[in-house]
Amino acid sequence: MAADLRFKVVDEAFKRGPVEVKTPKERPSEYFGKYVFDKQKMFKYLPIDVYHKMCDVIDHGAPFDRAIADAVAQGIKTWALEMGVTHYTHWFQPLTDGTAEKHDGFVEHNGKGGMVEEFEGKLLIQQEPDASSFPSGGLRSTFEARGYSAWDPTSPVFIIGDTLMIPTIFIAYTGEALDYKVPLKKSLYAIDKAATAVAQLFNPDVKKVITNLGWEQEYFLVDEALYAARPDLVLTGRTLMGHDSAKNQQMDDHYFGSIPARVEEFMKDIEIQALELGIPVKTRHNEVAPNQFELAPIYEEANLAVDHNMLMMSIMKRVARKHHFRCLLHEKPFKGINGSGKHNNWSLATDTGILLHAPGKTPEDNLRFVTFIVETLKGVYNHNGLLKASIISATNAHRLGANEAPPAIISAFLGKTVTELLEHVENADDNALNMAGKQAYKIDLPSLPELLIDNTDRNRTSPFAFTGNRFEFRAVGSEANCACALLSLNTAVAQALTQFKQRVDTLTQQGIEPTAAILKAVREDIKYIKPLIFNGNGYGEAWKQEAAQRGLDCETSAPRMFDRYLTDNTIRMFEEMNVLTHAELLARNEIKWETYTKKIQIESRIFGDLCLNHIIPVVTKYQSMLIDNVHKVMEIFTQEKARNISKENINIIEQISEHEAFIIENVERMIEARKTSNRIDNERDKAIAYHDTVAPLLEEIRYHVDKLETIVDDEAWPLPKYRELLFIR
Repeated sequence: MAADLRFKVVDEAFKRGPVEVKTPKERPSEYFGKYVFDKQKMFKYLPIDVYHKMCDVIDHGAPFDRAIADAVAQGIKTWALEMGVTHYTHWFQPLTDGTAEKHDGFVEHNGKGGMVEEFEGKLLIQQEPDASSFPSGGLRSTFEARGYSAWDPTSPVFIIGDTLMIPTIFIAYTGEALDYKVPLKKSLYAIDKAATAVAQLFNPDVKKVITNLGWEQEYFLVDEALYAARPDLVLTGRTLMGHDSAKNQQMDDHYFGSIPARVEEFMKDIEIQALELGIPVKTRHNEVAPNQFELAPIYEEANLAVDHNMLMMSIMKRVARKHHFRCLLHEKPFKGINGSGKHNNWSLATDTGILLHAPGKTPEDNLRFVTFIVETLKGVYNHNGLLKASIISATNAHRLGANEAPPAIISAFLGKTVTELLEHVENADDNALNMAGKQAYKIDLPSLPELLIDNTDRNRTSPFAFTGNRFEFRAVGSEANCACALLSLNTAVAQALTQFKQRVDTLTQQGIEPTAAILKAVREDIKYIKPLIFNGNGYGEAWKQEAAQRGLDCETSAPRMFDRYLTDNTIRMFEEMNVLTHAELLARNEIKWETYTKKIQIESRIFGDLCLNHIIPVVTKYQSMLIDNVHKVMEIFTQEKARNISKENINIIEQISEHEAFIIENVERMIEARKTSNRIDNERDKAIAYHDTVAPLLEEIRYHVDKLETIVDDEAWPLPKYRELLFIR
């Protein structure tokens, strides 16, 4: 890109004002769910008996009766046509971390030469996408293309534009899951079954356990003109080169700061659209890094929450363009400042209360709390390597381990109060289960109210932290599908709870009183999970050494981490809990390795192109200008005086030559490393080769490019710089 174009797009970006958003006259509570076929609309458009059957499916997991499909489809069609809808689509989540949809019209021949709007139950229930055209890990090939999408009645249909969106699962003709929703729903069923059985040890009236999820979505905004002038951002989602801005986040003035006017209008717009689609967004604020922001909804049932997060990311990208922004969901768009995560606040609740809530009213309630805390941690400890594999990717690897995000080691933070509680229970302290509630803290100013202090602090360096009535799984990447991490966590906890119940049953059969049996099993598990509990600084080098001594998984290579999906322990867990088969795990790993390779491959290609076709020509031209200046000085002045005058320019010429030589030589090395890796047939070995030989060169070469950025005349540099990209006017 020519330097004059850079200044033109920077000037254009800085002159933009906010795009005015038309705010609905109603209160949010009045237009919430406007475009969702929720229970209120079901009651209006469905026959009453069909309505009750649908409620039973949604609320209690009853089997869906295909006999009511036509009646449901008719009701949905009537509502959709009233809303101006002309098309419908099955909306699903293939193994791409995105969503997919194929739109069909509500039209059929009427037999009289005309058309009629038609939408039958069979069209609502299933469609047939081409399964060979989505990642399948070898489960489907080009000549075995059949696959099915099938309606998920527990996630309501909704409208975007003129299209009815039907949330669905996606499976192969042979039955294997080709998406995230199928195993997620199976994991939710597994944890419901296991947790309900344990909860009934304390309260026989418990009928169901629901997994709740509250995701916090971090993201960056960049002006679209600046975005278009950065080929690396366009093609990879992150800047592959760029020197630090003199000012970035070191003043801590962006976090929770005043939201820029342009951004606030964008936020209003996405919130209105989200609320109309039934997404209960509640929080918005500036994040730590410049141009970084966050939104978060109220907690929801996990399956619905995942659907809403996928929909929200789509809304954010679409609305950003309306406001002349581009929304960046890459975990690390800019080097040297905070990356973006998606904190998953995970909790379990029954039809009688929250299982992870403490303190309870009685020691029995607190024993229930301790039991579910400990068994959750046991599941995490047993499969800490798997949980790390579930959140790692080529993009999230840039964020994890930096001093802004959890380290690539899974540990759990409980805080002083809960940690001491477990110690007292382990040591059979008679008063262990008499927990205190929130303590009051009076500020020494008469006009201010007392503060209620929680039983646990927060630890931003912990990937899995207990924060009151939930665990915060902080390591999930900002552009990831939450389901990938969630299904592994659910399944691990379901297995731990299942085994716990079996042990308690065995003890009671041996004549041990039920409460004593629970305490005995819990105390054994408290001792077992101790290596997982860490309340200190997860960023410190000392922790890495200590974690290794504790036996925690400390692997940092993403392709090697994926191996954790195929250990005997992992395969056995997923098959016992009926979540994923061995064949499905093999297929998913093939996809993970292949995706990793492709992302590094794309980055390497665009990086090489930028170096050789954008940076080197500009640098060479600038260097030639300096050389010409030195020659002219030599012609005018005496040799000694000319040498003194040109000393600095000669020094710059030498620096440029060194950086240029390194870049050119190592871009060639990178290309050869890529070619060598591409000849490897095994996807795992290829991904490891890309990790070990190609990815490191990206960083090594970048160092020299970034140095050149500080040397070359600002007017000559072709790409928008960090100081221009990172501050919205």
